[in-house]
Amino acid sequence: MIKKYFIILTCFIAVFHLNVKADEGMWLPMFIEKLNYADMKKMGLNLTSEQIYSVNNSCLKDAIVQFGGGCTAELISSQGLLITNHHCGYGNIQSHSTVDHDYLTNGFWAKSKSEELPNEGLSVTFLVKMEEVTAKVLSVVDNKMSEKERNDKITENIKKLTDEATKGTSYKAIIRSFFDGNEYYMFIYEIYKDVRLVGAPPSSIGKYGADTDNWMWPRHTADFSMFRVYTGPDGKPAEYSKDNIPMVPKHYLPVSIAGINNGDYAMILGYPGTTDRFLTSYGISLALEKFNPSIVKIREKKLELMRLDMDASSEVRIKYASKYAGIANYWKYFIGQSKGLKRLNVFDKKKIIEDAFKVWVNADQERKEKYDSALIYISGAYDEITKYTLARVYYGEAILRGPEIITFARQADKLNDLLTAKEQDKAKIDEAIKGLKENAPKVFKDYNAPTDKKLYAALFEMFYKDVPTEQQPEMMTEIAKKYKNDFTKYAEFVFTKSIFCDEKKVNAFLKNPSVKVLKKDPAFIVMQAFNKKAKEISDKTTAASLQLSRGNRLFVAGLREMYPNTKFYPNANSTMRLTYGKVMDYNGADAIHFNYFTTLDGVMEKEDPNNWEFVVPAKLKELYKSKDYGKYADNGVMKTCFITNNDITGGNSGSPVLNGNGELIGLAFDGNWEAMSGNIAFEPDLQRCINVDIRYVLFIIDKYAGATNLIDEMTIVDKPVAPKN
Repeated sequence: MIKKYFIILTCFIAVFHLNVKADEGMWLPMFIEKLNYADMKKMGLNLTSEQIYSVNNSCLKDAIVQFGGGCTAELISSQGLLITNHHCGYGNIQSHSTVDHDYLTNGFWAKSKSEELPNEGLSVTFLVKMEEVTAKVLSVVDNKMSEKERNDKITENIKKLTDEATKGTSYKAIIRSFFDGNEYYMFIYEIYKDVRLVGAPPSSIGKYGADTDNWMWPRHTADFSMFRVYTGPDGKPAEYSKDNIPMVPKHYLPVSIAGINNGDYAMILGYPGTTDRFLTSYGISLALEKFNPSIVKIREKKLELMRLDMDASSEVRIKYASKYAGIANYWKYFIGQSKGLKRLNVFDKKKIIEDAFKVWVNADQERKEKYDSALIYISGAYDEITKYTLARVYYGEAILRGPEIITFARQADKLNDLLTAKEQDKAKIDEAIKGLKENAPKVFKDYNAPTDKKLYAALFEMFYKDVPTEQQPEMMTEIAKKYKNDFTKYAEFVFTKSIFCDEKKVNAFLKNPSVKVLKKDPAFIVMQAFNKKAKEISDKTTAASLQLSRGNRLFVAGLREMYPNTKFYPNANSTMRLTYGKVMDYNGADAIHFNYFTTLDGVMEKEDPNNWEFVVPAKLKELYKSKDYGKYADNGVMKTCFITNNDITGGNSGSPVLNGNGELIGLAFDGNWEAMSGNIAFEPDLQRCINVDIRYVLFIIDKYAGATNLIDEMTIVDKPVAPKN
């Protein structure tokens, strides 16, 4: 038994990377001094921990924002100028684009603040401070509670704590769970809602390589866009107004053009979305066998049909550009993740961890009583969840987030409930009508009914063929029988009879809304049927999900107790994190070595005027031919992108890559194909963060766009000088 224990333990140490390398980990900034600072100094950091994160003094964290809820951006001037990725600003660029003013194709540059464009619904969020509140949150629970009782008590307590923390302020407080419910931290935020588009390169530069190059290295993309934060005249957050003024930030980042070399220190501050580094082998199996293949199949069909219509019409291309990009990004991601999980034997590595955990638990009676049920809970939960995974993916991807006629019909569900209530509330009915009226122009601005009809037919057919019959709404069998499995014919009927694919019909309905119209509308009928069945499916897995939550919490707590001296980092959960490492090349496969940077030469080598992904603008070719790179070249070479071994994920898009002085050297925008399993298992030899070189960004702004007004705002550093601490 003892021999077996040490054999498994040795394997566990090798797999779990207990001595976490500096390049691995998404660390909470408030713990830098305690957990990371010594390592960071050795690697090349020239700042104090207070210059990175401080509650009372200006620091790097004050220049970093969560952009629009899904990306990161950073301030680069004293006038509120923000920079993020092109794909992060893509939806806003698209919203301002028309066939006559095609900013997606031609780019956009405001040569003065008066030309900057407001963006309804776009906000940026600044972190004020974070603090641990584990003891306060868990003070209301005990081990005798069921998982549901525990969750309900915690949710209630969190509401109380966040209300208390923000009482009398304009701040927003969020408390997030860490280490699968074993720790809790509160984040205090300030949100600014007047954010205006300042500049964006054409998609042929900002999206160069598009889907083909996505998640790949080498890259040659100037993936950036620029915005500005405005405040009220008093300097406080305010809704859009012509009277608002550019923000004066607490801190903004100097921009370094001094150069980047292999082995240089590099750190990233940002808002990574989600990772699942503690995922068990049971979760790996589910991802490989059910979840990932289903998402890939559905999205592939969506992209195929959208692309056909986009290629045939400039109007449709503009309307569907942002939708297409959003679907394509994680379509390719899940393909790569599955390949990575298999190639790197992640399932087997997870099994080694679990076997080691079992041995450790069984070696002590007290530990058995505490943790013996952890993996039992987890395996049992996955047995139940797996039965319904296919249906849940299809309900989400193919139906509820599939044809837009269904998603828009769903918005009328609330109005239907109000109209059918025994006691009607006219004020609420009027409010619901107003909401639909206001939303209709936004929906139909980027809507093409013929495209949506094709999607409807294809996705409903896939659902009917792939999802177990007993997990489908009963009406699906009736539809298939009535139309003899011809879903194109069925879609034609729905789009002929429904009001939800035509703005004029919707507005006519809203003038005098009635339940009778909704009850006869085929899109509304099918939406309600799918909503009802989706809820039934979800309810069937509720108990299993709670069981899984309990198992994961115990498993992670056990792992941390198993190695009390190990510096564990929490999974990403859209809260600010710091990752540090180096600029670094890598070997992608046998006999394949990747350099740490790319150049403008590669842009020209990839050029294909017959492929929209690789079109090179004439002016960029002229600048290349004349070598007119200004001060942004490196010994006459225009470098475009570079890679580091920083630990990033979705949400880090647009994050600043900083040198040891806290100066901006690039923008993170992607991960590499060889390490697509990174959200689940970090692979230090392969995992790389792909970044656009800030010198290429400045070259595009200055030489290509002529937007020198933006260059003049920035603090440009051209020599590597260590700051005063």
